[in-house]
Amino acid sequence: MLFRSGLLEFFSSLGLVSKFVLLVLVVFSIGSWTVILYKWRFFRRQEAADLRFLKTYRRYEHPLDASRELHLHRDSSVAAVFSDVARCYRLGGNGNPRARLAMEGVGDGEAGLPTQRYVEQVLAHAMQEQITRTEAELPFLATTGNVTPFIGLLGTVLGIIDAFREIGVQGTASIAAVAPGVAEALVATAAGLFTAIPAVIAYNYYLARVRRLAFQMDRFAIDLTNALETRGIREDARRP
Repeated sequence: MLFRSGLLEFFSSLGLVSKFVLLVLVVFSIGSWTVILYKWRFFRRQEAADLRFLKTYRRYEHPLDASRELHLHRDSSVAAVFSDVARCYRLGGNGNPRARLAMEGVGDGEAGLPTQRYVEQVLAHAMQEQITRTEAELPFLATTGNVTPFIGLLGTVLGIIDAFREIGVQGTASIAAVAPGVAEALVATAAGLFTAIPAVIAYNYYLARVRRLAFQMDRFAIDLTNALETRGIREDARRP
């Protein structure tokens, strides 16, 4: 076996090209596993924070009252989306959120209420910002999955070229002369696949979680806009 004599001894027996290729693949592998473990912890913490915020949001009658507890849900993407909408409104004198724009010039008439179109634009921008944040580091996994097999293949090709050149120098094409060089060259391909496979699996898995998060934020945005619109209709009906 290749590793029978020990990993370090085997590595020291490799040629310069094979060593360089393996070192590059080791760097990619360490980086991809770092991202995999980090994103696993990130999504786990974020999903738990989203569930806590949604429970808090549903406890209040007014759709904007949950802004009182935003400081307790800093890890939640849904809370961040809600915060951007709540930022469009300023607090009333008693500390309760009121339907009044904090920014001038974007309300609808004398009431100073934000238009539904403006709220939808804020929601769309906030959701895109959160999706971009959750997709951070994922391109590295995609790059690792796409590039490392070719790096390993390049090392194999260069190793085989070197093995055939050695055969020409020795003047013999026996199995004993060919096998060690070819086996050494194929190690690069195997290392490239071992690096790429976990990265591709993790990338697809986390991409599915990003899509699930985007669906949850989209559903929350619809609920929030409907609640704000319904609340505005009720307040208009109460006016003399």
